[in-house]
Amino acid sequence: MSIEIKIRKNEPIDRAIRRMKKKLERENIIKGVRAKRYYEKPCEKRRRKEKVMAFTQMLRRRYEA
Repeated sequence: MSIEIKIRKNEPIDRAIRRMKKKLERENIIKGVRAKRYYEKPCEKRRRKEKVMAFTQMLRRRYEA
C-alpha cells in the first residue's frame, strides 16, 4: 500500500505535501495508523463503536425532516 505523489513542474513543495496529506486522509491511512498506535481490547473497540453508532442515530433523529 504505497501512496505516490508526483510533483508537478514548478510546483512548490508545500503544495505537494498538502496534496499528499489530503490523499492519505481520503484513504483513511492516517486514521488507521493512529488507531493501531496502541492495543485496544476487543470490548473497548465494541464499546467505542456502539458509542459512535448511538451518536449518529441521535443526530439522525434530531435532524429528520
